[in-house]
Amino acid sequence: MSLTNEAVTATTESAARLKRLRYLVDNEWRESKTATYMPVMNPSTGEQIAEAPQCTQAEVDSAVVAAARAFPGWSNTPIPQRVQLMFRFKQLLDEHLDELSILLATEMGKVVAEARGDVLKAIEVVELACSTHYLMMGDTTMNISRGYDTVSYREPLGVFVGIAPYNFPAMIPMGWMLPFAITTGNTFVLKAASMVPQTSIRMMELLIEAGLPKGVANLVTCSRVEADSLLTNPDVRGITFVGSTEVGKHIYATAAAAGKRVQALTEAKNHALVLDDAVLERSIAGIINSTYGCAGQRCMALPVVVMQDSIADEAIEMLASMAKDLRIGPAYLPESQLGPVITAKHREWVHSCIERGVAEGADLVLDGRGASVAGYEGGFYVGPTIFDNVRPGNFVGDSEVFGPVTSIKRVSSFEEGLAVMNANRFGNGSSIYTSSGYYAREFAKGTHAGMVGINVGIPVPFSTFPFTGHKDSFFGDLHAMGKDGVAFFTETKAVTSVWFTDEHAGEKVTTWDGTLTRG
Repeated sequence: MSLTNEAVTATTESAARLKRLRYLVDNEWRESKTATYMPVMNPSTGEQIAEAPQCTQAEVDSAVVAAARAFPGWSNTPIPQRVQLMFRFKQLLDEHLDELSILLATEMGKVVAEARGDVLKAIEVVELACSTHYLMMGDTTMNISRGYDTVSYREPLGVFVGIAPYNFPAMIPMGWMLPFAITTGNTFVLKAASMVPQTSIRMMELLIEAGLPKGVANLVTCSRVEADSLLTNPDVRGITFVGSTEVGKHIYATAAAAGKRVQALTEAKNHALVLDDAVLERSIAGIINSTYGCAGQRCMALPVVVMQDSIADEAIEMLASMAKDLRIGPAYLPESQLGPVITAKHREWVHSCIERGVAEGADLVLDGRGASVAGYEGGFYVGPTIFDNVRPGNFVGDSEVFGPVTSIKRVSSFEEGLAVMNANRFGNGSSIYTSSGYYAREFAKGTHAGMVGINVGIPVPFSTFPFTGHKDSFFGDLHAMGKDGVAFFTETKAVTSVWFTDEHAGEKVTTWDGTLTRG
């Protein structure tokens, strides 16, 4: 890692000065007329570092108007020119990787190595978007009927809105959402997460530096009231959303009813099945990384481990030992391995989930409540937490906690384990740890999740593949990233043509519908 002490110091000192943030329309950073500002915190210290405007309805509408105004010119810009913007953007992101990593760690709370990964995953999709001219290619068939040729095109639709969550301030808004939206020829309005807007703001500044035309990408922060208006705004053609299942269902129902495309990536409760033939130490190390990375605040976390009884005692002892060894500390210090959760309120929520697990009769093996870091006592820390003997129906094992909490469900066999996993209403990711090719194949076939890991704890595919959540983890038809990502932001036009000269006037031409007389 190339982060230097100077970079850490400069960025954290800058963050320590309370900043009043602005919103972006037509490449102009504008001061909001709102009377309401939302706090942006440093979760590692519990101190406020900035305030984001709760943009007025008129300001949110102005972002859509700017995007709609920019659409005709941008959609008619040749695709290679649109792609060149991404090449320049990627270069700037590479150059500012350290700065962005520290900024993200400071405002979100994930440790700097994970923050760096967040930014790198955004860069990964920006790089993929540089191939949009290839991914947008249509199909052609000559002489589909005598003298008739058909060609299909993928065309942009108009204004898209991205509603981003707090947990991945770079990868989701500036990776999954924005690059394909604009390289395919659409224009874009980002509703950034008000708790972590600075990473997206800085990346937007770099996008403008790369040559972004006015109005093509805009950024606002606002409340749910103003965001809700985007779902029915007649100038908006589609919504891409990442967040809770409750909100995702609302967005899907409301926007789809208004005739818009919707892509809603929602909650998860990913499970891993550990069989007695697994390479145990390596498997548990993978589970530690998957479960406690980002303090459990990611939809591809691994909060539930389904263990075969015969190795459960040994595995849990090993899991608890490794979890206790994690260094809890401020996110932006390189030695920290487990940072804080996002807010004091969310810490209270995680604590309440732990209390509920105890009340429901699960065995508390490791309790992360009361975690504190010397010198950073105001930070929102929760230590690693492990429950054993979590039963079907227990809240802590079935619902999304979004914190560093592991639930162990014991089973006697592969078949029982797979049934336990498939009974959950979410279907983002699932993993199996085994040395058996047979069970690995049966698991891949039989699991109800959309992203599957074989001895892989976080089975997020490279961005050439889509992020394929299932069940209550996704609402829509086309997923983020990959070919699905391009298809979501475009629609297909099929053009059929026939050519004839005067000498063919009156000639009957056979088509798939019968005969046509020309003349």
